[in-house]
This record gives sequence, structure tokens and C-alpha cells, in this order.
Amino acid sequence: MKKQSVHRQYNFPDADLYLLCMERIRDAHRDVQYFEQYGYSMDRLKGFKNLCDQLNTLPDDDELVGEQMLMTEKKDTASEKLKTAIRSLMTRVAMKYNNRSGRYRKFGTAKMGDMTDAQLLFCGRRVVRVARQQIDFLVEVGVNDTQIQRVVDAHQDFENALNIQQDKIADRDISVERRIEQGNKLYQELIVLCNIGKDIWAERDVSKYESYTIYESNNDQKIARKEKMSES
Repeated sequence: MKKQSVHRQYNFPDADLYLLCMERIRDAHRDVQYFEQYGYSMDRLKGFKNLCDQLNTLPDDDELVGEQMLMTEKKDTASEKLKTAIRSLMTRVAMKYNNRSGRYRKFGTAKMGDMTDAQLLFCGRRVVRVARQQIDFLVEVGVNDTQIQRVVDAHQDFENALNIQQDKIADRDISVERRIEQGNKLYQELIVLCNIGKDIWAERDVSKYESYTIYESNNDQKIARKEKMSES
């Protein structure tokens, strides 16, 4: 059964969530005697802090995208080296066979520049296989084991680079999901803490009550400030 995708339960950056949680944890430390009356112990507060630390150590998306881009660049470089090796061999094949002939077309290198990564991998294997089959006919134009091995090596390098790139893409997907799950845990705990804090100060101190209010966006914060200023 396919796992359902995880959705963020908050609509502000993780960095803002982290700072908001740390600020509220400091408030809760100040108000710990009241929190304990709700069964919210110091140990739970320490656990909340640990959740914050865990989120802060996870790599962010910019870091993961950067790694993915580097691996893509290496894959693209390996792709061009494979194409160069194939073209070099096919230059010799064209000296022996007309490029419209069946023997030439058997190599399957037409429109190589437009091939997908998967198609290029398939093409590289086929070029090596067909070249070895016809090597006795191609010796006179310089096709030998060294030429074929050059394609083999370039193909292996490209396949390795492609696999690493795909691994980085998968790693990013997994890491993004893990970060969302961790952020959601943090947000849920923040809501619990803030609900307690608001209940504590609802009829005692307006400013402390406001400090436990979670705003979903900067615009919400601006509206709240304006309302507060108009009331004063």
C-alpha cells in the first residue's frame, strides 16, 4: 500500500517555527509553576526543546538541492564523455559503411543528442555489443579493443553518475518528508503549550496572553499589532 504524502500543518518557514518554539519555551520556563498545574512538567518542556534541536540539525532544502545540482552536473559531464566516445567510434564506422546502411544503423546512434539518460544508457550498451560483433570488419578503419573499451569505461562512468544523481533525488524526497514530520510534531507541541499559556494569562495579563498567540503569517502579526495599538 502506497504511503500517503505528508503535509505541513503550518504555513511559515521552519526557521520561524524554530525561533517561535524557542521563545515560547523560554516563556514556559518563566511560567513553569503554572504549567505544572496543567500536568505540563519540566521533563515535557525539555522534550519539547529536544524536538527543536532535532529539527535544527536536519539539512534544509537548499542544502539538499545544492547536492542534487552538483550530482546532476557530474552526470551531465559523464553523459557528454560517453557521447564523445561513441561519436569517435562511429566516425570510424562511417568510413566503412554508409550512414544509411543497415550495418551502420544497427548501432542505433541516430539523434543521440536528443536521447534521454535511459536511452543513452541503452545506446551505449548496444554500440559496444554491435562493435564487438563487427570488429573483424572494422579493424581496417581503426576500430579495436581499445576503442571499444573507451566506450565501455565512459558508459560505466555515466551509469554510476546517473545512479548517484537518482540517489540524491531520493535522499532529498526522504529528507523533506522527515523534516515535515518533525516540524509537524513541533507545531503540535507548540499549540499545546500556547493553549495552556493563553489559559493561564487570559484574565491576568494581556501582554503575556498575547505572547502565547500563534500567528500564521507576518500579515496576521501586523493586523494584531494594529488592533492592539487602536485599543490602547
